Amino acid sequence: MTTTAERERTPNDVLTSVRKSMNLSQDEFAQGLRRAGEELGEPNDASKRLVQRWESGETRTCRPLYARALRRFTGRAPESLGFAIPMTRVHSDRAGGHDMEAGEVDTTDVVVSPEPETQGEYAGIWVSRYEFYSSSRDETFDCKHHVVIVQYGNRLTAQSLPGASTNPDSPLSLDLTVDRNVITGTWTEQTAADGYYQGARYHGAIQMLIEPTGRRMAGKWVGFGKDFDMNTGPWELRLLDRSSARASIERYSTTPD
Repeated sequence: MTTTAERERTPNDVLTSVRKSMNLSQDEFAQGLRRAGEELGEPNDASKRLVQRWESGETRTCRPLYARALRRFTGRAPESLGFAIPMTRVHSDRAGGHDMEAGEVDTTDVVVSPEPETQGEYAGIWVSRYEFYSSSRDETFDCKHHVVIVQYGNRLTAQSLPGASTNPDSPLSLDLTVDRNVITGTWTEQTAADGYYQGARYHGAIQMLIEPTGRRMAGKWVGFGKDFDMNTGPWELRLLDRSSARASIERYSTTPD
């Protein structure tokens, strides 16, 4: 029997897409978190079951111990990995006072099931291509990334694969919503620290139309420039592989043609 809580649970597809872009299983991701904890001098007990609870949406926040390990291991803050910002809770210490407790500790024992293959009409590996004009260089650039898309309902989360872009060390993230043949959402790109833009973080909005075949999305992006002006340009996504399994990710962890 499905409970109300289970029906209302929303999977953390951002975390799933980031993990898949790192080409890691849930167990390997947990191992990486344990290594990160040891490097920080804060050992943790990250496990495959914990990662499953995070990705399924059963646990929406993470304890500070894991938050620091996640940042160390992925290079991202927990809120950019789909976690809710934890609220501080006050509880009685049974000694006439109260203790402050930050974050969430979930010790629920759950049945561990095999990791499912991501399902969805648009899930898989896509090549992302956009153009932008650089006023400082008076030149138009064509930028490509191989991205993995995870779908939950009408929501698509895309994350570029490491080393799979024409902009070295410039990870790209997309958070999109599908409404029939219209795609609307936001994009974020972190430029390389040693590149022309010196690690600047850019973000903006995007809207595309889906072709009837479901294998191509095309439209426009918009975003702020360094002089507070608004820039725009074409953006498209083309399907390469319906699978986001390890073999597919390994195949496309290369610079797009």
